[in-house]
Parts: sequence; C-alpha cells; structure tokens
Amino acid sequence: MALTFAGGHASFAAVAGDGLRALAAGEAGATDPEQAAAHVLAGLPELPPHPDVPAGVRAQRASGYRLATLTNGSAGTTRAVLERAGLADCFESHLDVEAPGRWKPAREAYAYALDALGVRAGAALLVSVHPWDIDGAARAGLATAWLRRTARPYPSTAHPADLTTTALPDLAARLGAM
Repeated sequence: MALTFAGGHASFAAVAGDGLRALAAGEAGATDPEQAAAHVLAGLPELPPHPDVPAGVRAQRASGYRLATLTNGSAGTTRAVLERAGLADCFESHLDVEAPGRWKPAREAYAYALDALGVRAGAALLVSVHPWDIDGAARAGLATAWLRRTARPYPSTAHPADLTTTALPDLAARLGAM
C-alpha cells in the first residue's frame, strides 16, 4: 500500500517476498531466506477458507447476487483457494490490482473492478475483513459490509461499514431481508 501512496507499484508476490526474506534473514537457524520466502508464497493457494465461507458464498449466490473477488494479491491464488473449496462456480470473476497498478484502498482499484464487472459504484457491495478496505471502498462510493473476524474494534477514523457481521451466512440472511 505504501508503494501505491508514493506513486509506485509492485506485485503482491514481490512485496511479500521482500518482507518474508527480511523476516527469514533475521531468524536464527534460517539458512536460506529465498527458499523460506518461496515456500510460504507457494503455500498461499493451499490455504483453506474460513469455515463459514462456503455456506455464506452459496447463500449469497443462491439469492441471486453476482459475486466477484478483488484482491491486492493474485487473482490466481484466490481462484485456486476457491476451486479447492468447491466454490469456483459461484464467482463470475476473480480480479486483482495488477491491471490498474494501484493497490486497494486506492480509488482506482475499486473503479477497475466496477468497470470490469460493468457495475456502478452505488450498486456494488464490498465485503471485507479489513477496515482499511471498507474505508477505501466507501470513499469510492460502494456499499460496504465488515466481516468482523476478531474482537478488535473498528477504527473510529475510518468510514464505518454499512453492515457488520461476524459470519458470512449471517450477511446473506441480512441482505435478503433488505
């Protein structure tokens, strides 16, 4: 995100690789920081979704919502995680910030996704666990839902989420009631 704010750009893999190599170089017993970073990055597509995600995604899709992903990471990694979870067919698109060259929470990242999907900002809802993402999407004109995974409070300096929930199936039910 700091690169975006400064006017630069690099891929998530490059930035994460730098951070991982720096961490590994500072650890006792880490003999090859490059290998350690590669190992962690290669494992990202193998991560499982949170237990509530499959039911929540399926409920939203069954309710007729169009679903897409937008990540600062790799769209391919997101797709791989969702394919392994049997959810790939629920999403019409997997997007990342490589094309706009601006990481979320920059307005351009959200504008890119809206354009790619052919949706106006006021008709889109961003669901995220990250308050900074909620704030950026709200400033770009999207409705927002905060999926609160921890007990940490929402930052008072950020745009508040339009909806807050602790589980994705609850969000699907709340959206259906609106």
